[in-house]
Amino acid sequence: MNVPLDLQDALGELLGDARLVACELPETELRLWLIDAQNMDRAFTPEETRRILHEPPYWSFCWASGLALARYLAAHPHWVQGKRVLDFGSGSGVAAIAAAKAGALEVVACDLDPLAIAACRANAELNEVVLGYSTDFFNEADRFDLILVADVLYDRANLPLLDEFLSRGREALVADSRVRDFQHPLYQRLEMLNALTLPDLAEPWEFRNVSLYHAQRPLARATVAPAMAITPEHAL
Repeated sequence: MNVPLDLQDALGELLGDARLVACELPETELRLWLIDAQNMDRAFTPEETRRILHEPPYWSFCWASGLALARYLAAHPHWVQGKRVLDFGSGSGVAAIAAAKAGALEVVACDLDPLAIAACRANAELNEVVLGYSTDFFNEADRFDLILVADVLYDRANLPLLDEFLSRGREALVADSRVRDFQHPLYQRLEMLNALTLPDLAEPWEFRNVSLYHAQRPLARATVAPAMAITPEHAL
């Protein structure tokens, strides 16, 4: 499989000699185009650091929560089998690809970053699955059975998104290693998962513990029309 040149060029503009490598993900049947691990071991120049901070190539990593969610879907395919699924903040597309592999009827990889969408396309091709793509979650219709979310709640300012996920899907699965035990009446923690970011960024061990949450949209209350009063003019 040839390296996707558009992604390689974009990565090269950020980190000169960085290369994309097709990497097998541990404890899965998946592969992703990821930045080569050796490049992460060297010291970055001040200019490289500035570029990374300005335009971080999130799509060139498989983040711990995404990997944990992908493994979970492979082990519990009933969450996605025969369902319409949207992967929010898809990044490399790992969760979306796992959902497609597990038998989802339709999977849409959604990310604001055009390079992330390009990475999702390249990684879908690498894993021989078909995905749909979107750059605007709020332009999507309320038609999904399940919204997948991984590594999006790294900033508590993103917590209001928890309500928005249920505006487009009946249910949501949220995997995150940064923000734990958030208080939301609709979200319940299912279990703790374990994974690491690839390439390994030597993150603290606490970031390898991934919380998995589930939420279901509340059933709308039935509206009962008031009984019409029977008056002489309405009587038979």
